[in-house]
Amino acid sequence: MDPNPGSFPILSYVMSRLPSFGPRTPTAGTSHSHSHFDVEQPPPSDPSSSSSSSSIVGQMPNLTDPKLLASMTRAISDVSQARSVLKLIGARPTHEEVDDAKAKLADLEAHLSRQLEEIVVLPRPPEIDEPRWRAHLADREKTCKESAEKERRVLKSLIQLDQMHDDYEKLLKDAEKRLVKIYEDHGDDDNDNNNDGAGDDVNEQVEGILQEAYGKGVERIDLSGKRLKYLPEAFGRIPALVVLDLSTNRLSVIPDSISGLQNLEELNISSNVLESLPDSIGLLQKLKFLNVSGNKLSALPDSLSQCRLLVELDASFNSLTYLPTNIGYELLNLQKLLIQLNKIRSLPSSICEMKSLRYLDAHFNELHGLPIAIGKLTNLEALNLSSNFSDLKELPETFGDLINLRELDLGNNQIHALPDTFGRLENLTKLNLEQNPLEVPPSEIVNQGVQAIKSFMAQRWIDILAEEERKSTHELQEQGQNGWLTRSTSWLKNVSENVTEMIMSPRSPKDAYLDQQL
Repeated sequence: MDPNPGSFPILSYVMSRLPSFGPRTPTAGTSHSHSHFDVEQPPPSDPSSSSSSSSIVGQMPNLTDPKLLASMTRAISDVSQARSVLKLIGARPTHEEVDDAKAKLADLEAHLSRQLEEIVVLPRPPEIDEPRWRAHLADREKTCKESAEKERRVLKSLIQLDQMHDDYEKLLKDAEKRLVKIYEDHGDDDNDNNNDGAGDDVNEQVEGILQEAYGKGVERIDLSGKRLKYLPEAFGRIPALVVLDLSTNRLSVIPDSISGLQNLEELNISSNVLESLPDSIGLLQKLKFLNVSGNKLSALPDSLSQCRLLVELDASFNSLTYLPTNIGYELLNLQKLLIQLNKIRSLPSSICEMKSLRYLDAHFNELHGLPIAIGKLTNLEALNLSSNFSDLKELPETFGDLINLRELDLGNNQIHALPDTFGRLENLTKLNLEQNPLEVPPSEIVNQGVQAIKSFMAQRWIDILAEEERKSTHELQEQGQNGWLTRSTSWLKNVSENVTEMIMSPRSPKDAYLDQQL
């Protein structure tokens, strides 16, 4: 919940200097340290964060100015208060959980509406008078509404929790911008200001290039590294364009007119300052390669799923916290997905439908696990899940169904045991398990390499199956014996009851049954 130093370097630095966020080492004489805290003489930084602190101070040396630090501290009081509240109400739900809650809420409202309509048209029984019938209907409506309200509160609370976290993210962004402004006003020189005139000249030059391309039907345009701050509308009027490279610029917005590039197959807008992509990007029906890495994207538009011919998507090195819920149902031709260096906490279950996927890189995220049906990606050849650190603790049992997997990186996680089906990965030739508290397989097996690990897990799987079969056979035998005993006991009970009845009841000449031989 603390600001990410990579996304909010100044805010993270300033908050680390506060007593409530910085390290606390309780000693005998520190009982009054909080009341005597002086923002102009902050406590020493945590050694573990010294590298990031020294890095930002090296880039912005004025941060060590006590007066500037005090001014920045006063400017972020709202952030510290919001963080305290969020810490109490809990972690943020996944994007899929929120989508599911919204869908259930809509279904709930529709179901309640149908119930109320059915109650209204119920016929009144003749034996019940009008006032009593109305009271009865009112009670039924009240019961339905109360039942729906309970479920509605649960679903709305989850949606509101996600919204609160979303607002907190916006608050962090605003706070970072405020701190940048305070620093600049304090006297920091902005080198970009010296280049504004040159940037305008570049944009005019680019507009001329685009207009010329429109007339000649150019198929490929490379505008990388041109210091572009905006993209002229003219670029959307080149229907013959197939490849467009806008990488390494200063673009903060891609206009909706991009939808005019109906023949575009390759788009590179990496290494800009984009915070969002236009929904109109979903109209690029022929797009096969999309690179949006190295921006400030917090989400990908849902419309991206409409680019059904997409073969490669690179969204690495952004601030993504989730992927579109239905992305896997639509991008069935996707072969390469790069989402490393983000803040993604879970992958949508629809990703398991990407049957063409061969390469998936999700390292340096915050993944808590994988979808249960991940084994359906039977064409996957390379998978990198390293450096999800304390978040990734286990893999699903279906992991063993990735029969074509050749390369797997699970380093720097908290995995204690490989799934029992791991030994079925027959094509696996490259494996990294470093920096995991592995217990299964044991370290002596891990040190022998990938083949030894596969053999160990395969034998373990055979032993598990054999044990299950033994238990199953034993249970069947017990059931058979118990069934024979039950039938025998029942027969004996019937015989004993008949004999007892025969002895205890008086003999009558009319009782022909008693004259029969036993």
